[in-house]
Amino acid sequence: MQNRNRPPRNDGGARDAQRRANNSRSGRSSGQHASRTDARSAYRSGRHGASGQSRSRNARSERDARTSRSRNGESRRQPAQPKSGIAGFIAFLNAERALAPLFLFGLVVALFFGKLVWLQVIKAPEFTEQSQAQRTSKIVLEPRRGTIYDRNGVVLATSVDATTIYVNPVEVSDPNLTAGILAQVLGGEAKDYLEKVTASDTYYSIIKRKADTSVGDEVKQLASERVEEAQNKETADAKAAGRKAETIASGIHYVSESRREYPNAQVGGQVVGACSIGVDSDTNREYYYGICGLEAQYNDVLSGTPGYMEQEYGQTGQLIPSGTHEKVDAIDGQDIVVSIDIELQRQVEDSLTSGCKGLNATGGSAVLMDGSTGEIYAAASLPLFNPADRSEVKEGAMQLKCVTDLFEPGSIFKSVSTMAILETGTLTPDSELFCPASITADGYTISDAHERGDATFTLREILDQSSNVGISLATEQMGFDELYNHIVKYNLHSTTGVDYPGEGEEGTDALGMLAPLEQWSAVQAYNVSFGQGVSVTPLQMTRFYGAIVNSGVECVPHFLLSMPQSGYTPIYETEDVIENKDAIGDMQSMLKTVVTDGTGKLAAIDGYNVAGKTSTAEIYDEENGGYRKNVYNLAFTGFLADSSSKLVCFVGANEVPGNRVVTPIFKDIMTSAIDRFGITSE
Repeated sequence: MQNRNRPPRNDGGARDAQRRANNSRSGRSSGQHASRTDARSAYRSGRHGASGQSRSRNARSERDARTSRSRNGESRRQPAQPKSGIAGFIAFLNAERALAPLFLFGLVVALFFGKLVWLQVIKAPEFTEQSQAQRTSKIVLEPRRGTIYDRNGVVLATSVDATTIYVNPVEVSDPNLTAGILAQVLGGEAKDYLEKVTASDTYYSIIKRKADTSVGDEVKQLASERVEEAQNKETADAKAAGRKAETIASGIHYVSESRREYPNAQVGGQVVGACSIGVDSDTNREYYYGICGLEAQYNDVLSGTPGYMEQEYGQTGQLIPSGTHEKVDAIDGQDIVVSIDIELQRQVEDSLTSGCKGLNATGGSAVLMDGSTGEIYAAASLPLFNPADRSEVKEGAMQLKCVTDLFEPGSIFKSVSTMAILETGTLTPDSELFCPASITADGYTISDAHERGDATFTLREILDQSSNVGISLATEQMGFDELYNHIVKYNLHSTTGVDYPGEGEEGTDALGMLAPLEQWSAVQAYNVSFGQGVSVTPLQMTRFYGAIVNSGVECVPHFLLSMPQSGYTPIYETEDVIENKDAIGDMQSMLKTVVTDGTGKLAAIDGYNVAGKTSTAEIYDEENGGYRKNVYNLAFTGFLADSSSKLVCFVGANEVPGNRVVTPIFKDIMTSAIDRFGITSE
């Protein structure tokens, strides 16, 4: 847009402007030439040590040249293309030497401030954390481990108050004084404690963990007395010397903790289990964890969650009252109530110990379980285990072998074959079967344990007399495939699901030896029918007999009844494994006559209908093959039929020489149960 008020152009003024422009170009060209000449002279003078006067003239010439260029505007000279990299940097310094000191100074300043930002901004949090960590002591607070109670509220395992004694070496004014206090109460010599008392890398040097509270109190009292004596002496000495008295401190501190105890010693020891002490060196933590029994099975429940206490110390190691002080309380573990009756457990262990000793057995097991619930009232294996005193633990003592160990059951397994025969309707208790003195299969001879001639037996008599030949022929008549199917159906080849560590192989439900049916030879089929060539655990057999007394329903054997703090009560599965209910009454009747008329007479209890089955099982020789001679595993499994109780008891004795029985041990245990629970006959 044009400006209408603009004055008209003056051609004369334009010509004057042109002349001025020409003069300006002429002057600029001259000035530029002088500047280059003087610059070269200055460069040569600088190189060859020219006088200050010459340098001054050259400087003035350079200034005049720069002033002329400034006045005259644009130069005809085209700027040089900048060089790159190190070469460009060197060229820049050579061309602008006067600016080099300023550049270097700026570079130094930039590096300084960069380092300052790195240290104070970027790395500051890390340094602060490291510094605080060096001044901070973190003490882990252990939770109280949960208590294990028997079914009547009797304590089986508990945690009692204890004291952990430690020293802050920085606070120790006289190491010999502190070491002497500790030695007098805890034992040993003062020199034994000096290393911990004078440690330079910690504020928390542990002297004794989980000591009795009375021991902690004794250390406190003695430390108070000795420190007071030392302080009085120091005060007197300082006053006499005209100086300020130093503060005397022992540096001894205390943390309240707990210690695991087992008030019943070895009674129920295998069931309850034991703990060991773990140490976490990173956190300086010491804690209990279960290593066997229910302590291991329910370790997560019993353990709780640890807390911690954090305290900040000054450069001298003294606690800073206003410093970082943080405490997170530990969460105590939960208590559990288990099915064991500790008084009955004591009776079972006594009867098992004395009975096996009388039999010259190398070991033995016993289980007493309620067939209607699966609750285990007592369980023990020899040798017994005392979690309160582990100074001497015999091999295998920490295992409850009636849960973990397999054996060939022998004749108590005839009840499995008989139950299958009755359930399939193959025979009745009164069905007769010709039983020769012996039979052969695959080149092997099968006979009864006691010599006899050919005879005709009823199925009831076969069980009463524990005839190997009779049960083999009766099972063969049913079909060995039916035997196999019923063994699986009765869960005699699978884990019981008991809440105790060590049952079966991890990752599988299979438990025991049972060859696939297609691999059975004739002699093997016969052997399985009377409990040889097949393996089970005592608890598996106890569960099966529990189904016989509980209308065909198997219950999962278990120990845990409840967790009081959370109100948790577990529910356990049941399974109806005997479908033919009419057969159950026949089975019970036949097991009663085993005791009244057969091999189990010594199990009889006056006033009660005892039902059960004996066993004298051969022992397989793992080293040489075949079965060992004149040594047997004995067993009896039974219950009180027609009574107010559905308790089932298994008793076994290992490697017994000669022809003996364990029925008296069963009688002792069941009699104790009758007295304990007031069991009546119906």
